[in-house]
Amino acid sequence: MDVPLSRHALSRRTLLGMAAAVPVSAALSACGSSGPGTSDAAATYWYLQGQPQEGVRAGAVKAFNKAHPKTQIKDTTFQNDAYKTKIKTAIGAGQAPTIIWGWGGGTLRTYVEANQVEDLTSWFDQHSEVKKRLFPSAFGAATVDGKIYAMPCETVQPIILYYNKKVFDQVGVKPPQSWDDIMALVPKFNAKGIAPFSLGGQSQWTNMMWLEFLFDRIGGPEVFQAVIEGEKNAWSNPAAISALTKVQELVKAHGFIKGFSSITADSNADQALLYTGKAAMMLHGAWSYGIQQADGGDFVSSGGLGYMNFPPVEGGKGDPSNTVGNPAQYLSISSKASAEEKKAAKEFFATGVLQDAEVKQWIDNGSVPIRLGTEKLLAASKSAEFLELTYDIASKAKTFAQSWDQALSPTAAETLLDNISKLFQLSISPKQFAGNLNAVIGK
Repeated sequence: MDVPLSRHALSRRTLLGMAAAVPVSAALSACGSSGPGTSDAAATYWYLQGQPQEGVRAGAVKAFNKAHPKTQIKDTTFQNDAYKTKIKTAIGAGQAPTIIWGWGGGTLRTYVEANQVEDLTSWFDQHSEVKKRLFPSAFGAATVDGKIYAMPCETVQPIILYYNKKVFDQVGVKPPQSWDDIMALVPKFNAKGIAPFSLGGQSQWTNMMWLEFLFDRIGGPEVFQAVIEGEKNAWSNPAAISALTKVQELVKAHGFIKGFSSITADSNADQALLYTGKAAMMLHGAWSYGIQQADGGDFVSSGGLGYMNFPPVEGGKGDPSNTVGNPAQYLSISSKASAEEKKAAKEFFATGVLQDAEVKQWIDNGSVPIRLGTEKLLAASKSAEFLELTYDIASKAKTFAQSWDQALSPTAAETLLDNISKLFQLSISPKQFAGNLNAVIGK
């Protein structure tokens, strides 16, 4: 979800097979040294750290630079949370990198309204072949008021319910088919000294995924859409209050790992809890599969990892096929960049993004790239079962809602994440949560 969510490259560890492809990142203090306004005509590009995603991004830049010796891309990497702060500050100061990596949605809208990013609509019209090779659904979060301001890239990342098959077998239970099943499983795992759910709660957006699904499963996509459309008191919808209440019931039942509020997603501690069997289940993005594959020893290869879409809530209005997450990731071009830098960035968009080698790497890492026509590659992958599930969830969902913290403006998203932490810590009630969020609708 921001994620992310987002939604995110989270691991600090390197995937051995790709170590050679990873560039030495510039120190944070040096970032922006070759940004707009300097004599260096190379396009600058900031993106997220963490394997296996970082290696794919770095590999695409390296391949482009090799093929275009006179048109170079200079890349710098950041951890997820540090990046969000750094990019916001840099854009506000007119010192953004040429290529701005992001999640589209509400944040992109704020860039557009501040005239900080290029309108790419005419460029896509002139390069229709680029647009035609990408998932049509990826362009929604790249579009503001009918105009395209970002190049969709990388992978589609719905949120998945993961579970440890070995732990389920050990306890003698089956994966949940409903919310009631989830609540019934909680005491069974706790009785065996196993946390029902892993959660990196300090990162906040990880908690958000629970609300995204519960809002949808109980009330349907219209409940959150009312927030997006600025409907007064939208957060007080009875379905919203029900969803907020159910989350707190899960917390009170000890549904999450003890101390979840001090566990970070950036460190991948939440992932480790699942593959080491200390937790039975985890709600996380599709990117989690690659991390567990890279860090979990033989956990994935031995068939220990199970996965499914979030189950329905009894009596709920939401279609069980609906999903939430990231329809893609997005690259924008800073309006403050020089003409040479903009030209280099557009050349990268046309000939450097989602080329065959990058597509293969995403698939090898357990991800579904947003390029059309990859079904045979997915089916032939060692991760075929997971990739086909991801592809099916993303392509068959009646509604694919963008992560809330990306769909909202940065101001509203910050308030959302802060209040979600308080909700999970039981320091505010569902009605207090709704009141706090109603106050920032449309801001």
